[in-house]
Amino acid sequence: MSELDRPVWASLRHQPHWAIGDERARRFRADINRFAATPDESAASLTALADLVQAGDDAVFLAQVPPIAVPPGLMVAKQALGVQMVAERRLAPDDEVQLLGDADAAEMLALATLTEPGPFLPRTHTMGRFIGIRIAGRLAAMAGERMRFPGHVEVSGVCTHPDFRGLGLARRLSAAVTADIQRRGEQAFLHAWATNTAAIALYDSLGFVQRATVNIAVLKRSG
Repeated sequence: MSELDRPVWASLRHQPHWAIGDERARRFRADINRFAATPDESAASLTALADLVQAGDDAVFLAQVPPIAVPPGLMVAKQALGVQMVAERRLAPDDEVQLLGDADAAEMLALATLTEPGPFLPRTHTMGRFIGIRIAGRLAAMAGERMRFPGHVEVSGVCTHPDFRGLGLARRLSAAVTADIQRRGEQAFLHAWATNTAAIALYDSLGFVQRATVNIAVLKRSG
């Protein structure tokens, strides 16, 4: 099985400084991201995952190619299918985009909260390199890196403020993030909702190809 089949688990296993849990189940720290994962669907792994989600906690996101088993004590708040795509065409860098960092964190969080590209928390931007485009001083669009494990880095957090849509900013930033990943000798991959045909078409035009269907579930404590 490729680590791409369980990208959340692979990322948590290779970056334990971001993780809470052990070899049976892990989740990201609450300020980093809301994803959790197990290495398999054994009873021990599912019990350990349930123990990581306590009453009052935010729901956790699972994303993997194998079917998702819901641990006892947790319930499904949302479930859907996504697609996993990998870059197969080399893209050119863009030296005119702006590198984003801690000083931009509040604007990044506000933009992600408005546009909902996926779970994005106060420290999500520390998961990798994020870039953006400013127009008239405003953060108009951004994109960056999320899951990572040896040889692979995920393109994520791609979003554009509604005031600046239709300018090709998402395409430009997605290409720039991918080009930087490729420059480092790594494979760029990403995820999109299976129903988001516009996003899939955009990534297809950039040379991404669909590798697999991904099961996505949001789980929370039952009762």
